[in-house]
Amino acid sequence: MLVLRATKKLMDRIGPPSPDEVEPATTLLGQWYATVLFWKPQVALFVNEATLLPVLGPLAPATTLLDRFPQQLAAVLAAHETPQTIIDHELDQMREYRLAKTANRSVVGIMNEFTHLAEVYRADMPAPDLHALSMRLATTPCSPLYKRHVRPDHELAALLRSSSSLES
Repeated sequence: MLVLRATKKLMDRIGPPSPDEVEPATTLLGQWYATVLFWKPQVALFVNEATLLPVLGPLAPATTLLDRFPQQLAAVLAAHETPQTIIDHELDQMREYRLAKTANRSVVGIMNEFTHLAEVYRADMPAPDLHALSMRLATTPCSPLYKRHVRPDHELAALLRSSSSLES
């Protein structure tokens, strides 16, 4: 199950949190956080709690955002050379999802930093390529990762290596 912890700004567009208690995520990557970027057109920014991996995607139509997110994630994971079996497992686990309020201030702070960086990076592009922006943001050093692998792309690679060694 996908657990998505959304900011109030995003929940105002996609709906209220799930009424039942949020169960733990069953995906390899764990919980995701998300917010809205008020660009034209509006964009959703997703950040993984464990790796801080960012994924950008179009917000509209907001009612289908959670149904579309797994495919956006799959494209980013494939670009990071994630094995197809892991991508398939994540997509399978994301068929069911729960929406909840944000709970980790550190991840919310990283989302704010990614928002500012994305604003700067997209200024260089006539039409922002959300996939390219996601990949560029993934190379950003993040203070919560300094004692581990420093950047979200390196943290993802380390997580994938450890999960493959567990399967062996």
